[in-house]
Amino acid sequence: MQKLSLNQSLQQRLSPQQIQFIKLLQIPTAELDQRIEEELEVNPALEEGLDIDDRVKDEYEDDYSDDYDEFNEYETYEGLDVKQYLDQDDYAGYKMYGDGWGEEDKDVMPIVATSTLAESLIQQLGYLKLDERQEAIGQQLIGSIEEDGYIRRPLRSISNDMAFTQNIYTNEEELAEILKKIQTFEPAGIGARDLRECLLLQLERKNHEDFEVQVAIRIITDFFDEFTKKHYEKIQRRLDIDDEALKDAIRVITRLNPKPGNTGNGDSTAAYLMADFIVTNNNGKLDVILNSKNAPELRVSRSFADMLDTYDKTDKNGSAQHKSIKETVTFVKQKLDAAKWFIDAIKQRQQTLLKTMKAIVDYQYDFFLEGDESKLRPMILKDIAIRIDMDISTVSRVANSKAVQTDFGIYPLKYFFSEGISTDSGEDASSREVKNILKDLIDNEPKNAPLSDDKLEKILNKRGYNIARRTVAKYREQLNIPVARLRKQL
Repeated sequence: MQKLSLNQSLQQRLSPQQIQFIKLLQIPTAELDQRIEEELEVNPALEEGLDIDDRVKDEYEDDYSDDYDEFNEYETYEGLDVKQYLDQDDYAGYKMYGDGWGEEDKDVMPIVATSTLAESLIQQLGYLKLDERQEAIGQQLIGSIEEDGYIRRPLRSISNDMAFTQNIYTNEEELAEILKKIQTFEPAGIGARDLRECLLLQLERKNHEDFEVQVAIRIITDFFDEFTKKHYEKIQRRLDIDDEALKDAIRVITRLNPKPGNTGNGDSTAAYLMADFIVTNNNGKLDVILNSKNAPELRVSRSFADMLDTYDKTDKNGSAQHKSIKETVTFVKQKLDAAKWFIDAIKQRQQTLLKTMKAIVDYQYDFFLEGDESKLRPMILKDIAIRIDMDISTVSRVANSKAVQTDFGIYPLKYFFSEGISTDSGEDASSREVKNILKDLIDNEPKNAPLSDDKLEKILNKRGYNIARRTVAKYREQLNIPVARLRKQL
């Protein structure tokens, strides 16, 4: 026999307004204009300008001001059930539009791209006198070239693909012959199957009468493993050359491009960084302002509000007419609500950005005053969250993909967040400061005898930084600095 029971539970849910605010908060300034344009296109009740109808403003603020009073506490907000809200008849036509910047690409900065590498290679393929079959094979090979310029798929697999997809039967020898022609294209080294072949392809285009080029070809051809491990003494003995000749050959090799696909006509891109905040020093007083693009002028359409009043006063006699009027009123109300929510979310975004940035400037006051990186204090997301009385996730969304313009240059906000390293004096030093010292030590080390992680640890300990060797290795890797053996130079 079934037993019925009644349970009461308390759940935390986000309202549609809060979802919209969260998405807008993590968008960088460079993307905000596009997001606003998208909203203006889909919502006729939203307009650009400052002249807001006071009557509309009062009417809708009474309905939604309570929701926004607790916006910063959306993690603990007991708002409306989003699913239930969107299922209501009055709001069935309204949905939240994606804002582009999700969790998976929040660290990605906007770029501007030109023609692709594949397009350039296909164009160069057309200059060869190939028949229809050979051209199809060439296009298949070009399609197998990866972004860095290498073709890593086995030729046998490419042959099988052509048999199944294009009914063209070929073999590895024919593929290798056409690939050799593709490897003559620009940029030099394109279509290589490994690093060794990539370097040799570039060396083959240099003047073989130069002795250093001859030595470089010998090194890559016969002593590639020794070269990658920087066993220069062994190479020198085997080739029977002096120090100067070896240095010249190594210089030729190190000037080659290990990733030819990243240059040339193909995949060239230009990245840009737009500051979300501007910090200026006015006689010792730090002023923080938002980029003007973060404060767009938006308003609710007066004509749409008047339209709602008109339909409300319309005679509703007649079932068919009443149904039509009800649908129209619902649509107009949806758009007015969406416009008001969007404007409020933009305003809340401005306030949250400014409040967070002011807390960061206050925490790192000495740095913003002088630009001295050694004065950066250890700072984590929790430190700022406590100061502004917001959740850590809110600070994280502000810090991601945002930048600040100072008198000393443009810095991403993530730059100011770092762990603390204890010192002999009992104070904490920023890991950023330790990384700068570590980089200076490596930059000034003897090139023929680079410092190991153990030696770097001892030097830092002598300077008063209590740091372990594994932490030195971690910071070195974060700085993209190889181990001592690979930093060795002649």
